[in-house]
Amino acid sequence: MSLYGIVVGIIVVTLLAVSLSRLRATKTKADYLVAGRTLPAAVLVFTLLSSWIGSGSLLGGAENAYKHGFAALWQGGGGWAGLLLIYFIAPRARKFAQFTIPDLLEARYNQTARVLGVIAVLFAYTAITSYQLIGGGDILHLIFPGSISNIAGRYIIAGFVIVFTAIAGMGSVAYMDVVIGSLATVTMLVALPILIHLVGGWGAVHAALPATHFQVFGDVSGVQAAELFLPTCLLMLGNQSMYQKFFSAKSQRDASRAVVGWIIGTVILETAIAALAVTGSALFPTGEVSQHPREILAYAAMNGLHGSGALQLLGALMMGAIFAKIISTANNYLFSPATNLVNDVFVRYIAPQAGDRAVLLVSRGMVVLLGLWSLWQSLGTESVLAKSLYAYTIYAAALTPVILAAFFWKRATGAGAVASIALGTVVTIGWDSDFIKRLLPPMVAQRDAILPALLVSVVALLLVSLMTPAPTEAQLRPFES
Repeated sequence: MSLYGIVVGIIVVTLLAVSLSRLRATKTKADYLVAGRTLPAAVLVFTLLSSWIGSGSLLGGAENAYKHGFAALWQGGGGWAGLLLIYFIAPRARKFAQFTIPDLLEARYNQTARVLGVIAVLFAYTAITSYQLIGGGDILHLIFPGSISNIAGRYIIAGFVIVFTAIAGMGSVAYMDVVIGSLATVTMLVALPILIHLVGGWGAVHAALPATHFQVFGDVSGVQAAELFLPTCLLMLGNQSMYQKFFSAKSQRDASRAVVGWIIGTVILETAIAALAVTGSALFPTGEVSQHPREILAYAAMNGLHGSGALQLLGALMMGAIFAKIISTANNYLFSPATNLVNDVFVRYIAPQAGDRAVLLVSRGMVVLLGLWSLWQSLGTESVLAKSLYAYTIYAAALTPVILAAFFWKRATGAGAVASIALGTVVTIGWDSDFIKRLLPPMVAQRDAILPALLVSVVALLLVSLMTPAPTEAQLRPFES
């Protein structure tokens, strides 16, 4: 236990040092919110990769792979499909060069779309942050089972995340991600063949598990695969954290080059995560982890990679990498809505003439408040997979259609965007209520919210846009290629 504790301690100190090193360079609003628009492609690759692969993949995706095998990659595959389309969006996003998605919504649509966009981001991103805290708490409990409970671990992780995020903003987040992304990639790729060898080879893994674990759909239906694929794909396409990274790039070329590296890294890492979880299900089919399968990666690092000093060190580093990845994702998704409240509410409506010092102070205050809200949400949640799909669906249904339309459909109007965002959010949040369940046929009511919410959102955008006057040339000009 001391080795794991030492590694986690070193990681925390390293991340704190990186944050403090960026503090002196953080003097203006642009420095804090978009790192002064100075991030090169190499840094962008790691910060995009680290912000995307967090507890949703390391816990929720791994739990799904432990139970269902490689069919769990339908969730990751949605992100891969989104990434292929993002390659064409990234240069346009950098050309637009604002601070947040609501900036984009007001420029292309109207102020109402901006305000509704802020609300949707707050609900989605604090939910995403909350299950990072759950994951971090689980890992601290695994390392210190006698002294830190899962719940106490969530409080500790919340403290780390709030401090790291508040210190230096985007610059702090991005450069921490370089360290974290490198560590996670190396340790997982080295650990995978070793764990497979411990089972007895890939043939032994295959023989120990149901044949469905290695099939395209496995034991999930086509509709269930779509319910995994669509939220992830649409979150990727409209992800505000991603657009903020593009706004932070040195140039349009850096933004495009970063997407290529991001695609390669994401496919490799998410496939490795699924393979590690499948191997873990063969290595640990029963026992404690079978009751808490979301912990399979950390459990395999601690209980599979042990024995020799080198093997145990690899296990400790892998555990530390998972821990750091979770902190990194929490940093990104906590920082993003804080910028909304500062840029889209405080500066836009409350104090338009606020100086850089006031903006920095309020920004750090918003990080603290939203961090506490995320912690509160984490205390009432146990299923990381369910929480991640809920958060993805809010964003996918409410914002992704209007964001894509801003770049690719000139006929989209402000009224259409407002109707789309409002109805997508309402359907997602209300879908699981008992009142709605009683009104719908059981076959429809048991489905995930993504299909009905997305359908309502897209239909509203299309119909209301076609029924209202077309946007002006001035609204369209910033979004042309």
